[in-house]
Amino acid sequence: MARQRLGQHFLTDPGWRENIARAIGISPHSIGGSRHDSSDDFCWIEIGAGHGEMTQHLAATGAPVHAVELDKSLATRLGSLTERFPNLTAINGDVLQTDLHTLAAGRRVRLYGNLPYYITSPILHHFIAFASIVDEIHIVIQLEVAFRLIARPETRDYAYLSVLTQFFSKPNLALKIPRGAFRPPPQVGSALVSLRLPGERAALPFGNDASAESDFLDFVKLCFSQKRKTLLNNLRPLASPGQVRQTLASLDLRADARAEQLTVKQLASLFSRLKATP
Repeated sequence: MARQRLGQHFLTDPGWRENIARAIGISPHSIGGSRHDSSDDFCWIEIGAGHGEMTQHLAATGAPVHAVELDKSLATRLGSLTERFPNLTAINGDVLQTDLHTLAAGRRVRLYGNLPYYITSPILHHFIAFASIVDEIHIVIQLEVAFRLIARPETRDYAYLSVLTQFFSKPNLALKIPRGAFRPPPQVGSALVSLRLPGERAALPFGNDASAESDFLDFVKLCFSQKRKTLLNNLRPLASPGQVRQTLASLDLRADARAEQLTVKQLASLFSRLKATP
């Protein structure tokens, strides 16, 4: 039985489970077959494993799989799958308290999760904190949030979460999933989004400076703090309107530009030049 407080919606439709398996490359019917890379190279970490609907697809690849489930009774059930799949470890725990470095044990990481929609953003932030060891993230999330992750500048959905996601990864809306694929059906549409790392950060001048990256993301939050206002207004706590106007002009941007009009690269350039301004 699903627990509403945990945001549980189980992917019960086998056809859609197979569609997802194909989309993330773990089905024998995927292009090129399922992904049987050396288990010494990477592991799968599954978040919100539920009854094991997708866990079995992941474990069938032969790679190490760590299935994390917050619901204790479901985690116990998952443990029974380890008899069929010795490469599977079932973990009763909260993803937000889970150290991916510890689970990976030196391997690269591929993440899959059917995420509780009400905490998608905190979980995504948690994944990104381990970006240095993560190659792919495949998440089933609310369709509205999926649109935000892939949104481009000058569109309604482009916001801080878009920049954060695209800074660290290349997001792709792989599948739209109907409500009827789940039990109980959610009240909203769903989608599978695939994030492949690295994203824009690989071409930006931050290197591996975690402090600079954190400062940049704080800067982006400030830029989007009041989305309909211009950067001149939103950046007042950081720089004078004159400084912002001059820096925008140096980047061939209008003085009345808003954050939603700038690409990740342009936001990074604006940040770097303002930071360098005496």
